[in-house]
Amino acid sequence: MATYKKRGYKPKKEKVVKEVEETFDETQSTTAEVFNNLDEAANKSEQWIEKNNKPLFYGLVAIAVVILGYLAYTKYVAEPTERQASNELAYPRNFFDQAGTSAGVVADSLYNLGLEGGDGKYGFVDIADSFSGTKAGNLANYYAGISYLKMKKYSEAIEYLSNFESDDEILGPTALGAIGDAFADINQPKEALEYYEKAANKKDNQFTTPLFLFKAGQVAMELKEYSKAESFFSKIKEKYSTTDQGRDIEKYINGAKYAQ
Repeated sequence: MATYKKRGYKPKKEKVVKEVEETFDETQSTTAEVFNNLDEAANKSEQWIEKNNKPLFYGLVAIAVVILGYLAYTKYVAEPTERQASNELAYPRNFFDQAGTSAGVVADSLYNLGLEGGDGKYGFVDIADSFSGTKAGNLANYYAGISYLKMKKYSEAIEYLSNFESDDEILGPTALGAIGDAFADINQPKEALEYYEKAANKKDNQFTTPLFLFKAGQVAMELKEYSKAESFFSKIKEKYSTTDQGRDIEKYINGAKYAQ
């Protein structure tokens, strides 16, 4: 029986091997290119570092000097100064506290001692000036401002209270409200209203907020800004009805409403 072979038949193995080889060569080429690029980038980085090693070194030294200088300043200057200022503040605060329970000439004398100091001790004015960058120096501005306000020295009160900065729940709004009081006492109601509003908005609590909303409402009535006054009084009714200002607030709301 005769056998025959198909004409033109060739095994496919050679083609597959060739394709694999071509793919391998391409992949190998791409990988080599990536490594070459990485080597080139590394070489450039090394060259740049070698070229700029002195500026880099001096820059690091400068940063280290700044950090160490700050730490040294904090430990050996700022902290001791803060402690000294705090200790100095105790002397005039004693007179301030005594003045708060006194009246008339006696109270004014005590406030003045607190402001000016004595027996080689600093008063609030000196502490605020000499320790201006400390917490105690900042607090001295508050005590000085309130002292001047109690003594009816309004321009000095406004000056020192304006230099006081605080986010404290009570002291922050109280200082702003005290500036409002000073302007009210020298018959500058527009400025007084401005600071009463600032004081009312500084912090939200049951003590300072309704107090300064009420004062703002009263000054707004004086300025014949009745709708604004009504909004102040209404806010007290809505949010602070149980406070001293909230108990009879309805009559103030009606007063502002029917004055319009």
